[in-house]
Amino acid sequence: MKRNFTFAILAVLTLGLITLSACGDDAGGNTGNNGTIVVGATAVPHSEILEQVAPILAEQGYTLTIVPFDDFILPNLALDAGDLDANFFQHVPYLTSFNAQHGLTLVPVFGVHFEPLQVYAGREDSLASIPQGASIAIPNDPTNEARALLLLESLGLIELTAGLGLTATANDLASNPHDLNIIPMAAEMLPPALPDVDFAVINGNFALAGGVTDRAIYGSGESVDSEAAIQFTNYVVVRAGDENLSAVQALINAINTDTIRDFINNRYEGRVVPQF
Repeated sequence: MKRNFTFAILAVLTLGLITLSACGDDAGGNTGNNGTIVVGATAVPHSEILEQVAPILAEQGYTLTIVPFDDFILPNLALDAGDLDANFFQHVPYLTSFNAQHGLTLVPVFGVHFEPLQVYAGREDSLASIPQGASIAIPNDPTNEARALLLLESLGLIELTAGLGLTATANDLASNPHDLNIIPMAAEMLPPALPDVDFAVINGNFALAGGVTDRAIYGSGESVDSEAAIQFTNYVVVRAGDENLSAVQALINAINTDTIRDFINNRYEGRVVPQF
């Protein structure tokens, strides 16, 4: 059964809804009706990127309303419930897993950027001399936990049980020569946890939001031209059947511009990488 998230979203609005206005009308159904497009997004970099998209949409006669979220669950539930027209915060493997777990049919419509995972220094600052029993915090959300483990494996720190891929968890270590203490936790808690762990594997967006980008360990991240960059691109997502609505297409076209590509490159300096 679908849940109604109107009250939850109204509560979020009181904390800082970003509304950018224009005039216009759209006959393409609920999305874009009366010229308004409501998009749920996490703060950095998604909402920041959308703020740059808003003036471009305004030139086409649309108001972009950005509803901020600070978790990975409510944006999809709110979209499915009809309280949002689109959301922007996730990659396809996460969306696929979420759809399966919750019986939803949300679909990706445009890939915007990749946020490389990287190892960040906490109490220790060198992977070359990693101490026995070192603690490494990693994201605990679906797919990103496995992605972090695969990164640690690529750095030669652990070996995972073969064949698990994106289903691997911290319980699936085939070899742990440094006796690492791997600690899954909520992704947004990783930057503030750095003083309490030896290392952490953090997404670029959370490193930016947490102000810890200077703690990144050189050479410890996912390559921007890797398979991960393709697989874990963050997408604009809508309800199945809304893909071709004129407002959705306007949103996609407004993102797919040199203006937005240049903003991402200049603002995030490789922590967030455009994929269009």
